[in-house]
Amino acid sequence: MLAMQYSFTLPADYPMEIIRQRIATAGPQLDNCPQLMVKAYLYALKGEHGAENRYAPFYLWNSSQGMSEFLLGQGFVGLTQSFGWPQVDHWLPWLTHFDRAQLSHARFASIERRPIAPFSNLSRLRSRQRADPLALASVTAFDPAAWQLLHMRLWRTLPARCSRAAQWYAVGHVSAPFDNSAAPHSL
Repeated sequence: MLAMQYSFTLPADYPMEIIRQRIATAGPQLDNCPQLMVKAYLYALKGEHGAENRYAPFYLWNSSQGMSEFLLGQGFVGLTQSFGWPQVDHWLPWLTHFDRAQLSHARFASIERRPIAPFSNLSRLRSRQRADPLALASVTAFDPAAWQLLHMRLWRTLPARCSRAAQWYAVGHVSAPFDNSAAPHSL
């Protein structure tokens, strides 16, 4: 399993309706994508979700093959032709928890990246990770190249206490293509 995200920072005066329309059109195309567990179409509006306009989809792939096939495919080619060549960040999931039946209710997302201190006890760090019981989805993953811990959460409403360290997004669409849509998933 792999978590993946790329992000495009857009000009301050960029008409974000273009992004919302792109999500409305492209979102359902990945609803049946093989090896995709979840894709959250995320965007941030300057002043509402942070200091910049952004388009930043987040993926949870069942395998590296699924991620590779997506990056080699025409959808990604079209994306790069529209917005440029992004850095594609990816992480190894330590914890995933989501109920596919609830994902369509996600309206907000938070992504927080934290450094992992050198010589940390990774087993202990992993064992301390917990799903947020108020979130519709929780993914905790790590990047052993940058020694970074990632926390991604999907929310129905903004939580009462919003982490200032997190980047906040609106959720335009969630693709979760497996047949067992009523079953919660945990790793």
